[in-house]
Amino acid sequence: MFSAEKAASQKAKELGIQNTPRKSAMADNDNDNESDNERAPRTLREATAKADTKKGNNKDSKKDNNKRAKPEETAEPDAIEKRVLEQAKKYQRGGSSTKSNSTEKTPQQVKSKKAASKIQHEQRRREEAALAAARSEMLLTEDAGFLEAEGMERTYKITQKQLAPNLDLSSATKIFDLKLPDFGPYSMQYSANGRNLLLGGRKGHLATMDWRNGRLGCELHVRETVRDVCWLHNESLFAVAQKKHVYIYDHSGAEVHCLRKHVEPTALGFLPFHFLLASTGMTGQVVFQDITEGGVVGEHRPGYGPNHVLRVNPHNAVVHVGHGNGTVTLWAPQQQKPLAKLLCHRGPLQAMAIDRSGTYMATSGLDGRVKVWDVRTFRQLHDYQTMRPAQSLDISQRGLLAAAWGPHVSIWKDALATRVDKPYMTQLVPGATLSSVRFVPYDDVLGYGHSDGVSSMVVPGAGEPNFDAYVANPYQTTKQRQETEVKQLLDKLAPETIQLDPTFIGRLDPRSKAQMDHTQLEEQRSKYAADKAAGRYLDNEVKNKMKGRNSTAKRFARKRQSNITDLKKLQDMERMDRELREAAERARPVPEAEKGALGKFFTDKRNERK
Repeated sequence: MFSAEKAASQKAKELGIQNTPRKSAMADNDNDNESDNERAPRTLREATAKADTKKGNNKDSKKDNNKRAKPEETAEPDAIEKRVLEQAKKYQRGGSSTKSNSTEKTPQQVKSKKAASKIQHEQRRREEAALAAARSEMLLTEDAGFLEAEGMERTYKITQKQLAPNLDLSSATKIFDLKLPDFGPYSMQYSANGRNLLLGGRKGHLATMDWRNGRLGCELHVRETVRDVCWLHNESLFAVAQKKHVYIYDHSGAEVHCLRKHVEPTALGFLPFHFLLASTGMTGQVVFQDITEGGVVGEHRPGYGPNHVLRVNPHNAVVHVGHGNGTVTLWAPQQQKPLAKLLCHRGPLQAMAIDRSGTYMATSGLDGRVKVWDVRTFRQLHDYQTMRPAQSLDISQRGLLAAAWGPHVSIWKDALATRVDKPYMTQLVPGATLSSVRFVPYDDVLGYGHSDGVSSMVVPGAGEPNFDAYVANPYQTTKQRQETEVKQLLDKLAPETIQLDPTFIGRLDPRSKAQMDHTQLEEQRSKYAADKAAGRYLDNEVKNKMKGRNSTAKRFARKRQSNITDLKKLQDMERMDRELREAAERARPVPEAEKGALGKFFTDKRNERK
């Protein structure tokens, strides 16, 4: 604890923050009794000062401690405590508040004292967790660094050969080239913790490796076309989109399953919190399959022909599919229609990438454009142009956008939020055609596959410097991986929870039942008034409904009776026809020519019949 406080005070000195001990009006007379430990500012302890818990032998000393504790509770927090309280705001959940404003009343009053005490305890626990997370964030000393040019220098002109001598030994070894010219071009993907690399050659070559240590996991040749590869929940299983179906292999390269519902797949995506494997292919279908139970959760037909682009939004687990007419559709397993449709390009879509916050989406088409979209409003933000259509896109954890077009790799910094004119870094692979680019999670490395193999380059500032071991641990052991797998299965989410707004589920309505009933009654009254003004209701109309006249059984009997023709029904029809003809004859006016001499008596007779 002492070392942590010392590190925090050192960090505060670097930031230029001077910690002054808190003063109070009643503590001026008792400065001599205070120890050095009490005078020291509490940086990594509770944000609000706690009373002295030491037990005194005299009653007077206890009274003095109580007197000193009261002003400390109302004392203003120092600079570090204010910083902790500010940082704790982003860790809050819902309407919870930190200790600085914990006296505010909750919007929903609870009548039960037992339930109210439980709610208060839960709120207190959340506040302490938010403060603990904010204090631990102050100890994160790793910062993301970028290339900085001086004078007339340009960062995109700095090559990897010029950058390697200025790197440390471990970072310099991350720049490498794997020459595999026989089975390319290669598609690649890194695991969630950035430790393992999965390679898939177009001509059937598959390999997994720990790329940091250069240790090969497995290697096999399926003797079939491989269009895409994808890691599953961890590095023990991976899926391969082959010529006819999707196959699943384990870490040793043994075939585990053949998913025949995925016909001629071209692109794969995995939903880690739902354990769903999504694919699209030449048939144009979008198929979701649960890898834990083996059943197909959803199967959709967009109707736009063969698809080659599929990416998963890491924020809400919605699958984005790119089509040949330049349209992007958003799909959820349990929804039969797309959640949204977006016309992005005037030609076929070539590649797509989504940042980890789920806010921005980058697309590229055959028109040679790379466009950035806001997923929240579905509007175009920026537009970039490449000399050739970009075949692959990817967005790093720090917001860097990488595009592979022809033999070039272009990387833009801050290209999502603002419009930039020049790239951040570039890379040329002479005599090769790039097929895929992928950033390494939690590392400043970009890997790209091409027709001659696989290469890697260092991109300063690309990865997140501080990782969360509960989310993805690059240094996890076999035992930790097994425990994490069990926890992931226990926390598995249902497919019905996938929607555009992931925060909708679990949201509570703070209104009481009386308020909700009153609002519903007002809505019904306003709707009735609008319909009445439009003439939909007639106040004088009285409907005489007879019980059972229009029931299901009666309607079925009438329909069945109308299809049956017997002698009695024919006689009734002839009688009705005869009566109708006689009524029409009586109603016909008689002309004067037909009346004759006795016309007067003929007219009186007809009137009597009526």
